[in-house]
Amino acid sequence: MIISRTPMRASLFGGGTDLAGYYENSSLGYGAVISTSINMYTYITVNKKFDDMIRVSYWKTEIVDDVEKLEHNIIREALKIVGISKGIEIVYMADIPLGSVGVGLASSSSLAVGVLNALYAFAGKHVSAEQLAREACQIEIDILKNPIGKQDQYAVAYGGLSRYQFNRDDSVFVEPIICQKETKKKLEDSLLFFYTGVTRQSSTVLAEQKENIPAREKILDQMVELADRVQGMLNTNNLEEIGALLNVSWNMKKQLASKISNSDIDDMYQKAIEAGALGGKILGAGGGGFLMLLVPEIRKEEVRRALSDYKEVPICFEPQGSKIIYVSD
Repeated sequence: MIISRTPMRASLFGGGTDLAGYYENSSLGYGAVISTSINMYTYITVNKKFDDMIRVSYWKTEIVDDVEKLEHNIIREALKIVGISKGIEIVYMADIPLGSVGVGLASSSSLAVGVLNALYAFAGKHVSAEQLAREACQIEIDILKNPIGKQDQYAVAYGGLSRYQFNRDDSVFVEPIICQKETKKKLEDSLLFFYTGVTRQSSTVLAEQKENIPAREKILDQMVELADRVQGMLNTNNLEEIGALLNVSWNMKKQLASKISNSDIDDMYQKAIEAGALGGKILGAGGGGFLMLLVPEIRKEEVRRALSDYKEVPICFEPQGSKIIYVSD
């Protein structure tokens, strides 16, 4: 039996510049995202099956005699990439309810990376985070044609607080943020996460955002420059402006597509700002999911009272990416 554990992620700056339609044509020559893995996980259990059937269990159970008959598209394509076609059981669990699409924590990419990691381990192979991320992108973007970017797969495969640079030649540079541990801890402690209660298909938001790239290129350039600026601030242990820059970045992001925000999200965000939050953003594509806020310690209780109608979820940074946590003979 093999068990993999793969974190989810919270994107801080630069989301949207990881779309190929932007970074392949950008005057800057690249897209850039600052993201951190978080302590919410996807777990994949893989075990040899007594017979030659394939059994996959998530919110439903599938038992098939041919990998092509699997309805679960990510697991089906992962099996094909690794080259496993029979005699296997796969169980998928996560810290968010199965089937909860559109919460903005990269749950689908966490699944893609995690199942690849578990399947390779089952086959007796150790593969790098780079390969896991690259093949997860192949599944989600190239094969399944989801209109998404590449940040999620890399963020959950590598883990930690890092800057990800998406280059015109399709390579990805991964740069861990180097700062004092006190700086990272202060940033972590300043972030609050509230669930909006709304889920959405990220593909519907991202499809419009993808279409709008040529007309929004200058905004996307500014978002890249902002991510680079924040990296420099973190490297020099300067957190003073980050809350205000989150607010600037969120106002930029809302211009990328019409469904990134709505009146309910705007109202929720405004209540938080009036209560003392310095800035924030909806995680992921937008339209629902989690609202992340940067709040000074002395204003946290006021923000919590202002958003008492919403569920607060305690989330911490996770320093590691996808890993194998159990192996038995």
